[in-house]
Amino acid sequence: MRTLTFSVLVAAFLATSRAGGQEVAVGPQYDTTHVYVAPQDFDRFVTSLVATFGGSASKQGVFTVTPTPSSTMSQLVLTPVGTLSVFGFKTPVPYPFGLERSGYLVTDLDAAVRAAEADGADVLVSPFNDPIGRDAVIQWPGGVNMQLYWHTATPTYPALQTIPENRVYLSPERVDAFTRSFVEFSHGKVLSDDHEALGIEIGRVPDIVRRIRVTSRFGLMTVFVTDGHLPYPYGREMTGYQVANLSETLKKAKAAGVNVLVEPYSFGDRQAAMVQFPGGYIAEIHSIERK
Repeated sequence: MRTLTFSVLVAAFLATSRAGGQEVAVGPQYDTTHVYVAPQDFDRFVTSLVATFGGSASKQGVFTVTPTPSSTMSQLVLTPVGTLSVFGFKTPVPYPFGLERSGYLVTDLDAAVRAAEADGADVLVSPFNDPIGRDAVIQWPGGVNMQLYWHTATPTYPALQTIPENRVYLSPERVDAFTRSFVEFSHGKVLSDDHEALGIEIGRVPDIVRRIRVTSRFGLMTVFVTDGHLPYPYGREMTGYQVANLSETLKKAKAAGVNVLVEPYSFGDRQAAMVQFPGGYIAEIHSIERK
């Protein structure tokens, strides 16, 4: 009953507040997980990603991608299961860069920033120019940082085979404010709000946790509501990647130097594992059993 009640409330909220709102999302293949690695680990990390998931990487370069002086190696990795922006800073990283979990391509940066503010976000970094467009960094209730970006030349990335999940951990006190704000901004919807999800999903056997799933044109988001008592490495991952065959993917990952931190475990219709790529990036990888 609680699941239904929350979803109905969100739907009612959106129906009354969305009128005239501009949808700024482009598509999930343009929503990138931001990964910061040391320069000496950069090439190994990118190579391991492509070896594990397939896909390709853009030409590597060195740029200033912040509004204040800095220098970073930068490369875009396009895989069938998600897109990643990889940074290897050669200088100290200016605050608050490195704390954002993702970059969302928008159709109009100024309109997106105004919409985010109207929907409850703080603007941590106001719009600035980068070598190929403009960016801003925002923070949602609960302390969830995201970068919004717009390109001068419209990018064209291939459609994804599966949509990755942006995995967010929040406190009971802030989760509803975050969900209302993000769903309104993204023009998305709550797929489910399960107050009795199995704790094994986040390493909390045999506990029960609340889990909210959200979808929008930006992609998928899974929100875990916890007391912060999380066993390592849960809470360190930002993204969950869906693959066709988990065991085969893990074989490729291990051959590419990826460490399996949590061996495969099953719950519901999923089998999942937690891995760490060269350079330290931690991710969840899962497959779904089709019935």
